[in-house]
Amino acid sequence: MLKANVNGVQIAYERYGSGIPLVLVHGYPLDHTIWNPVIPLLESSFDLILPDLRGFGQSRLSPNSYLFIDVAADLVALMDSLMIKKASFAGHSMGGYISLAFARTYPERLLGLGLVASQALPDTPEKKIARYQEAEHILAHGVGDVAESMSTRLTADPVLQSMLKKLMRSQRPEALAGALRAMAERLDSNPLLPEFDFPVVLVHGLADQLIPVDRARAVQSLLKKGHLVEIEGVGHMPMMEAPQVTAEALKALL
Repeated sequence: MLKANVNGVQIAYERYGSGIPLVLVHGYPLDHTIWNPVIPLLESSFDLILPDLRGFGQSRLSPNSYLFIDVAADLVALMDSLMIKKASFAGHSMGGYISLAFARTYPERLLGLGLVASQALPDTPEKKIARYQEAEHILAHGVGDVAESMSTRLTADPVLQSMLKKLMRSQRPEALAGALRAMAERLDSNPLLPEFDFPVVLVHGLADQLIPVDRARAVQSLLKKGHLVEIEGVGHMPMMEAPQVTAEALKALL
């Protein structure tokens, strides 16, 4: 992988294709490889940048607690290092939260936004507490429990479940804990949505067990230029479960 030192953190990333820059932001507790199935479908249209977020995959751990605006700052610094003035972003689940934080802080750097199995709402107070408790559990006991419990909730496909379980087990406990705390502290992005003048593509599986499709429909209702693609029989991993449909949807960002 390529490496860039940004904001005191070494970020690893892959780059493929040519065209309009598109940053693909992975979800929790995964890494950039979840996007592999859509790379061959998008690389003729986009300059694809696939980072591993702080602490995940081959990126270095953040030494301190952080918020998603800090991760957005990592990504804008990565764009600067690659001399990219503007890009579209597509974020999966937590990656969608980070992409929305980027839109909040750097709207002038965005060409378009994709939210894949994501939402704009913040955590409820109860969910926030649960995130912090889960972070402590992971630091004490490792990532095994999360990998076991989440794999079946991400998708009903047993082959993908096995792949995702292995991927989750390869992540560092400290990375998961940091991301959980940042998710707990994320802001409500709904007030931003009516202000977006760029196109927004929403891709959501109708069988998503983690974020119901109603959340995507609510986001679309607040957008000027929102396009929602709902996929029958697909869970929380559209880019892996239905790569062709997901890629075609993201081409609306061209």
